[in-house]
Amino acid sequence: RGVKVEVTHRGNMRRKYRIFGLTSQATRELTFPIDDHGTVKTVLKYFQETYGFNIQHTTLPCLQVGNQQRPNFLPMEVCKIVEGQRYSKRLNEKQITALLKVTCQHPQQRELDILQTVNHNAYHEDPYAREFGIRIDERLASVEARVLPPPRLKYHDSGREKDVLPRIGLWNMRNKKMVNGGRVKEWICINFARNVQDGAARSFCRQLADMCEISGMDFSKEPLLPPLCTRPEHVERALKAHYQDAMSALKPLGRELDLLIAILPDNNGSLYGNLKRICETDLGLVSQCCLAKHVFKTTQQYLANVALKINVKVGGRNTVLVDALSRRIPLVSDRPTIIFGADVTHPHPGEDSSPSIAAVGCCFSRLA
Repeated sequence: RGVKVEVTHRGNMRRKYRIFGLTSQATRELTFPIDDHGTVKTVLKYFQETYGFNIQHTTLPCLQVGNQQRPNFLPMEVCKIVEGQRYSKRLNEKQITALLKVTCQHPQQRELDILQTVNHNAYHEDPYAREFGIRIDERLASVEARVLPPPRLKYHDSGREKDVLPRIGLWNMRNKKMVNGGRVKEWICINFARNVQDGAARSFCRQLADMCEISGMDFSKEPLLPPLCTRPEHVERALKAHYQDAMSALKPLGRELDLLIAILPDNNGSLYGNLKRICETDLGLVSQCCLAKHVFKTTQQYLANVALKINVKVGGRNTVLVDALSRRIPLVSDRPTIIFGADVTHPHPGEDSSPSIAAVGCCFSRLA
């Protein structure tokens, strides 16, 4: 849908159309009216009489072009996809991996690639660049800068490592505990992935609960209810029904549901956006989504990363700056200061369940 094609059966007249769908019938079964008296003609006969073209692949559907009110039928074999069209759909896992491999380079490798590109293309000899007075230096620009020292991070005193100094922007949770572990006493799980069996879902949730406990959270080992397996198209009904079942058991005890763990198919379309919308606007429920591929290939690093996300969502703190505890942050500790932070998130190409969302936050510091 939305792809432009040009026809090849009209000689030099390469008229272009935009596809808005496929016919539900095969080409050999398609007819259309040719006058106001209800006279119809088959697509096969029309192409043979009008263009002298005999359609070979009669069992395939036709492309529908034009508009919904007056669609035109074009057999696929007379169409060619127009070159140079931007692909706006969501990339698959293999394409995303290949894209990240190209873009996530070490600075030295990126510098080398830029220099090779400039020297190989010889931009300084390009006649168009010379015509417009454009000159491209063969060397990278030199800019004065400084490297700020990394801040020391504080973890809970019960861990083997109580604080850490990040190196080249990296650190992990090994031998550490969250400085303030959150509490998850009542939680449930819903499995939307067909290829994940109940046993695999239970095992994954148990491992995740263990990792949250190890990392410093107060996390119950077992869910309030057995994991529910359902289909993505039933997301709203399944979420609300499972939530009501949980609340029926908790309300008499005066307790609330703390967390939903959702297992999603690897290619889940608008399921993620719909689930978040229902949980956050209808139910007021904290949720954590996990893809099916991680259920089958669970690593300690992945579980630790998910545990960090859950802890923040339920009100915990993973780490704090040592300088913040001792009030040694320059300027912020010395004078009243306001700090602004801004971020924006965009939906994936082809994802229509959520808009782009921008947020701005600020915090104040005041001297005692």
